[in-house]
Amino acid sequence: MVIERLMDGFRVKVFYVNDIIIGIALDIGPRILYLAPKERPELNLFSILPDFGVSTEEGFWRIYGGHRLWVSPEAMPRSYSLDDKGISVEVKEDSIVVVGNPEPQNCILKRIVIKPSSVSGVIEVVHNITNIGRWPLEFSCWALSVMKRGGFAIVPIKPMPVNGKGLLPDRVLSIWPYTRLTDERFILSDNYIFVVQNPSIERPFKIGARANPPWIGYYVDGYVFVKMFRYEKELYPDFNVSVEVYTNNLFLELETIGPLRRIDPGGTNIHTEFWKIVKVGDLKPNENDIVNKLEPILGSLFSNS
Repeated sequence: MVIERLMDGFRVKVFYVNDIIIGIALDIGPRILYLAPKERPELNLFSILPDFGVSTEEGFWRIYGGHRLWVSPEAMPRSYSLDDKGISVEVKEDSIVVVGNPEPQNCILKRIVIKPSSVSGVIEVVHNITNIGRWPLEFSCWALSVMKRGGFAIVPIKPMPVNGKGLLPDRVLSIWPYTRLTDERFILSDNYIFVVQNPSIERPFKIGARANPPWIGYYVDGYVFVKMFRYEKELYPDFNVSVEVYTNNLFLELETIGPLRRIDPGGTNIHTEFWKIVKVGDLKPNENDIVNKLEPILGSLFSNS
């Protein structure tokens, strides 16, 4: 089913894919502005923020909200290339292809391909960044989802299998200069990191980690949005992390990053997320709740993927 509707002032094309409803913006992007479970079509798990942004040399860059594709490592003005023009949405037999406008200053072209997974209730979101320049570029695909306020992020940091006596470190945490480790929104347990989105705290907070198992989630209003991915044995940006979480008083960004690769002219860097919306009811940012209510569901997903 495909429906075109107006959402917070944006023209959005709405698709039903494997029990997940997504809405793709037509006049900006590429952006997926709407994400909801089929059983709760009114519940947009993404946040739409038409006015929030930063000034750049090109003009005022707006976050818009929803899900977007960026290039990592972050840099100004490269990361903040304006994406305020209409994009292309092509519906194929087995996929939806969203193509942004070429970015000549950055020598890249972004595409997002959405298709149903073979696993029930899961969709694949494939992020492609093509080098349209004349020389090689080194970068990662960076997939950022701006989530609805009032929930919390979940980052698994379970120990790796121990070889020998465990003499070497197996987990890493990246900390941004403005991040306070005493921040009340930051909750650390043995196997999970939680970051709470608090609308009353304006101060920004950001951390990165190498997620194990390779997924990151966000809980709000009785549901967990899970982004799974495959961890590659390659170099990653930002001290070699695979996921990042940023929050302030307006939103929380749930981020995954692909490997840092050298892409020749005409070549494409690819990073794939697998999306699942899990109904869990009441959930608290503590390890016991995750182990009892979420892990059994995710365990079956990983065994089938």
